[in-house]
Amino acid sequence: MRDLMLSCGVKEVSMESTSIYWIPIWRVLEGHFTLHLVNPYFIKQLPGRKSDVKDAQWIAECTMKELIGGSFVPPEDIQQLRQWDRRIFDLDEEIVRKLSKLDAVLQRCNIRLSNYVSNVDCKSYKKVVALLASGVTDPEVLVAQVHGRIINRHGRDTIKASLTGIVSEAEKDAMRQLAEEIEMAERHKRECQERMTAKCEELFPDELRRLQTIPGIKERAATSLIAEIGTDMDKFPTANHLASWSGLKPCNDESNRKVKSRRITHGNRYLRKTIIECAWAASRTKDFFFSRFSYHQTQVRRKNKMKVLVAVARKQLIAVWHVLHDKVEYKDFQKDPGTPDGNKG
Repeated sequence: MRDLMLSCGVKEVSMESTSIYWIPIWRVLEGHFTLHLVNPYFIKQLPGRKSDVKDAQWIAECTMKELIGGSFVPPEDIQQLRQWDRRIFDLDEEIVRKLSKLDAVLQRCNIRLSNYVSNVDCKSYKKVVALLASGVTDPEVLVAQVHGRIINRHGRDTIKASLTGIVSEAEKDAMRQLAEEIEMAERHKRECQERMTAKCEELFPDELRRLQTIPGIKERAATSLIAEIGTDMDKFPTANHLASWSGLKPCNDESNRKVKSRRITHGNRYLRKTIIECAWAASRTKDFFFSRFSYHQTQVRRKNKMKVLVAVARKQLIAVWHVLHDKVEYKDFQKDPGTPDGNKG
């Protein structure tokens, strides 16, 4: 197909974005044509019976009349970072699933330590699982592996009772295998993050450092942001374009003065998850604009905490755009003492 189009003098190619099936075709055509990846939502279909030939003709006609705006497709280096980044997200989901299965095995044995620890990924829980998998079932030995604060909070007898159960050979094997799978997934996560950090330090050292000046954003989040949006902000003419692309910009669905929806829209779910996690951290970082804004909205104006968190995430993403676009470090908003309300005039 590529050779045929080259022989016919084709210079511009457009294709619909369909799951991952466009990627191998894109990689074959890249470097030979001007490529446009189009969201099917923005291409209105012709009336009548649908067929692939009619779709292709319609896309070609829209391309010739310059009615198509291509979606953002990052360069090869950023695509590699994306693969590592999204692999980490998959591993996180897998670890959560394995931890849930591990706790189900323990509860099957009548061991309910998960009722008294902060989470099933803590050190005390892992030590107890390691002993159970090796064949140690004596509650007195297992209690010795639990942190002192947990014992003081709930009482030694309560913790001992939660560790008294019946463990069969099959359940010991299941615990051992699940613990090994979790450990392997954690190791793979560290490997992916190390590769991402090394790649960013090699190609984008300044951007990596500047992003970490924003409150709530550290190494993991900075590398994830670079992987998802890149470092060239020319693809997003304004900061609002980036916020809209990420899905953090509320929709404006209003008809006849009746508001139908103010929900955020669909967008890059990996970017949205990363920046909302950063918003949790930023809203708890003292003496910065994000924490002051969060406190005012939730405590003074009594707004919903989750909605305020989305607003903080959007403001953080606006800051990310300016840091990458203007090539400057983050500068926190400072109140102007010269105005009565403390804000800049």
